[in-house]
Amino acid sequence: MAAQNGKDLLVKVDMDDAGSFETLAGLRASKIAFNTETIDVTSLESTGGWRELLSGGGVKTASISGSGVFRDDVTDERARQIFFDAHIPDFQVVVPDFGIVEGPFQITALEYAGDYNGEATYDMTLASAGALAFTPI
Repeated sequence: MAAQNGKDLLVKVDMDDAGSFETLAGLRASKIAFNTETIDVTSLESTGGWRELLSGGGVKTASISGSGVFRDDVTDERARQIFFDAHIPDFQVVVPDFGIVEGPFQITALEYAGDYNGEATYDMTLASAGALAFTPI
C-alpha cells in the first residue's frame, strides 16, 4: 500500500438508522484500532514450555477515535444526541486503499475544549458494539 493522505480516512455515521451515512464533519485526526483477547491453553505438555493460544478464541473489539473542530451542525448534533441517548447506530470507517469497516459502535467519550483565542474542538471515542463487516476497496 502506497502512502496515503490522512484526510482520506473517513469516519461516517448513519444519520437516520436506515443506512444514510455522512462523514462526521470537522474531524482533523482519526484512527481505528482492532484487538482480540487471547485464550491461553498452555499446559505441561506444551512443546519447550512455549505458550499456546486457542485458535479462533477470544473477544474481538474495535475502537475509533477522532478529534476536530465544529463545522457541520447536522452531524455534530447527531453525534451529541447518540451520546446522550446511549444509542448504538452503525458507523463506517473508510480506510483508503484498504476497505470499509461497518457496524454498530457506541460513543464512549465525547470531550469539548476551546482556547480563548482559538476554535472550539472535540474529541470522540467509539467502541464496537457488535459484529463488524469488512468490504475491501
